[in-house]
Amino acid sequence: MSEEKMEELTRTYVVPLGVAFEAPPYRRAKKAVIVIRAFATRHMKAKQVKIDSEVNELIWARGIKRPPRRMTLEMERDEDGVVTVKLPESEPEPENA
Repeated sequence: MSEEKMEELTRTYVVPLGVAFEAPPYRRAKKAVIVIRAFATRHMKAKQVKIDSEVNELIWARGIKRPPRRMTLEMERDEDGVVTVKLPESEPEPENA
């Protein structure tokens, strides 16, 4: 059998991380990373998930005990089925002149 190539796909999701708060306080940030990987695998039909360092830093910004409750993330799948999870690019706000 030949390998099937997947089409490229980019989507923005709001990922709920409330499940991470069911874990003990000293494991919550680690659990949040696991939840993001599972979400990306399930929704993007991924073979492999790569989490950008900016996303990781945002999860760990308040320490291991208090990760965010939800995150807006952009997930991009390439032809090989590898999904890259990153923060969405925010558009600059118009200045009032």
